[in-house]
Amino acid sequence: MKNAYFKYILALLLFGSNGIIASHISLSSYEIVLLRTLIGSILLIALSLLTRVCFIFWLHKRQFLFLAISGIAMGTSWMFLYEAYQQIGVSIASLAYYCGPVIVMTLSPFLFHERLTLLKAISFFAVLCGIFLVNAHAFQEGKTRWGLFCGVMSAVMYAFMVIFNKKAENIKGLENSTLQLSISFLTVAAFVGLKQGFLFPVTSVDWAPILMLGLFNTGIGCYLYFSSIGHLPAQTVAICGYIEPLSAIIFSVLLLQETMRPIQIIGAVLIIGGAVFGECAEPKTVSQTYPQSDK
Repeated sequence: MKNAYFKYILALLLFGSNGIIASHISLSSYEIVLLRTLIGSILLIALSLLTRVCFIFWLHKRQFLFLAISGIAMGTSWMFLYEAYQQIGVSIASLAYYCGPVIVMTLSPFLFHERLTLLKAISFFAVLCGIFLVNAHAFQEGKTRWGLFCGVMSAVMYAFMVIFNKKAENIKGLENSTLQLSISFLTVAAFVGLKQGFLFPVTSVDWAPILMLGLFNTGIGCYLYFSSIGHLPAQTVAICGYIEPLSAIIFSVLLLQETMRPIQIIGAVLIIGGAVFGECAEPKTVSQTYPQSDK
């Protein structure tokens, strides 16, 4: 469990820096997602071959179907999210995107038989309030309907991604990550190919951030993420997932010299405080079961 927590939080920190890196790439949102999933997939396939991973997904056809749905949902979610970034801005797009964990937490008692306790509900409410405080200023600006739709759909697809990935219980570790990201790439490639084709200019200045985004933030990040969430309760994934937008804010302040308003600082405290409280305030009971380690 400790190893799963560490990998999950490290993945969230990598994902939190996505916006910082993507801001240095002069491509459209769909092109960025296409290249990051391509490079990330190549990296994970190479690691699978080097470490001689034994793929067993064909033994679990039903679970592979769930994993394929999860991969399609991830690619679709990223495309909606990056389009929302361009249409309505990073702040409100992130707020909409992180309604996804709300959907996961709401459905987890029905889908995964996880008990939604009072303390979990209180901690989640604190996290949700923090997200609203951090992004409150964005509501004062005029936003396009298409941008808002993309933000909402990114959240819906996020929920599908987490829920269906957790249903692929026997497809774990590097195999899970490789298949998930490869299917995500094929989804994005199909969309971009139909929409505009694959001929688009990439300048020499773009390659460094593209490789960083693809290799580290996508390839390694997805491995850490998908090899950990299967060992954590869905509610834990939902609550601690808010570390990602919090880290994105901190990175923007430290690296892009952006300023935080007092209300945003209060929101940040609520986010991290609620996440920690939700995990530490209530001891785990025997009724809570966890997947076995794949080691």
